[in-house]
Amino acid sequence: MHKRIFLKVLLAIGLFTTASAADLLDTVKARGTLKIALEGTYPPFSFKNTKGELDGFDVETAKLLAKKLNLKPEFVTIEWGGILAGLQTGKYDIIVNQVAATDKRKEVFDFTQPYTLSSAQLILRKDVSHNYKGLADLKGKKLGVGQGSNYADLAKAVDGVEVKTYPGAPEYLQDLALGRLDAALNDSLLIPYLIKQAKLPLKGGAVVGSVEGSAIPYLKGNPAFGAALDKALAEAKADGSFARISKKYFDRDVSKPLQGV
Repeated sequence: MHKRIFLKVLLAIGLFTTASAADLLDTVKARGTLKIALEGTYPPFSFKNTKGELDGFDVETAKLLAKKLNLKPEFVTIEWGGILAGLQTGKYDIIVNQVAATDKRKEVFDFTQPYTLSSAQLILRKDVSHNYKGLADLKGKKLGVGQGSNYADLAKAVDGVEVKTYPGAPEYLQDLALGRLDAALNDSLLIPYLIKQAKLPLKGGAVVGSVEGSAIPYLKGNPAFGAALDKALAEAKADGSFARISKKYFDRDVSKPLQGV
């Protein structure tokens, strides 16, 4: 091969390698925007407010992170069923939508540190004096759960508990308030919102099962981008800005586990 042609080939390979190795942080900085995917139909995390604007805990958290990275947030709304596939094909940079960092997902994506921690939690009537410490204490009792949910599986694994499934939370919360159920079970993050929306005399009960974290996924091979996201999250937690958003929606800092009730 002619030396000049060979040199051009080497230069082309070198340029291609450099381009391929470019970190996502360089891309978003050059673009000036951070493309963020979320559902937009998942209150209180993301939803359209009365003005038709995206709002919610995850929306505000994403805006906060973008600000700390000196980037403009650019939101993409997409149904849950296709949200991870969209990230894999590069349609957006991150997902801020309560994504659990499972081992299977970690094969495809890298994740930030968790920004929310949650667990299953009992829901009780306000006038209930029984000190149910867990599902085992509900043997011989009726427990309401969402049909097909992880909480239904969790409850059915406990012998002696009469598990009743419902299409959604409004239905079982109504039955709980009317005394047709002894307790219900849902995510500790959602319970304050559900009770507020239902406007029923209910309260959160004991925490059940293990604590799980949700984090922000991004494509593998972008260590500088991931480090910048983690730094932004750490700063938001340290300066109290994350806690302010959290308390607005959940009356507590959800980056910390809920203590037993």
